[in-house]
Amino acid sequence: MAGAPARYLVFFQYFGTRYSGVMETKSDQALVGVQNYLEKAAEQLKPAAPIKFHISSRTDSGVHALANAAHLDIQRGPGRAPFTGPQLVQGLNHHLRPQPICILSAQRVSSTFHARFCALSRTYIYRLLLGCAHRSQIPVFERDLCWAPPGGPLDIPAMREAAQFLLGTHDFSTFS
Repeated sequence: MAGAPARYLVFFQYFGTRYSGVMETKSDQALVGVQNYLEKAAEQLKPAAPIKFHISSRTDSGVHALANAAHLDIQRGPGRAPFTGPQLVQGLNHHLRPQPICILSAQRVSSTFHARFCALSRTYIYRLLLGCAHRSQIPVFERDLCWAPPGGPLDIPAMREAAQFLLGTHDFSTFS
């Protein structure tokens, strides 16, 4: 009989260019989600039960993440101790190669912890490259790391005015 599952909080990052986003997709699609690779790597750890990553925040196709969070429950076989955080990081990263996905850290958490609902904050970074009349003018090392809006100069005063509506704490529960 297998022991009780251990819940872990993991932080991970990825270069999202080749993925459909972070969430799991059907594996027959041309691009699949980062979650597909995370769960495939976790299955290589030979758990006693299938592993599902519960990711705190979604990203779209082509979007990168410096740090995203997820929780997962791992039930190991009889007589096998739960993974330590460093063991889990090393094992998952080994099985994620050569994908541009990396587990940054892992720690045991309470069985009531939920990565999405227990998140304290979320921070997003948007990189704009200005002054490029055509996509071919974007430096090769920036092509998948920024957005170059087409057209003329940006209306900075209008952008600042619009941004005022986003400042502060807001209840976005109606969007879930």
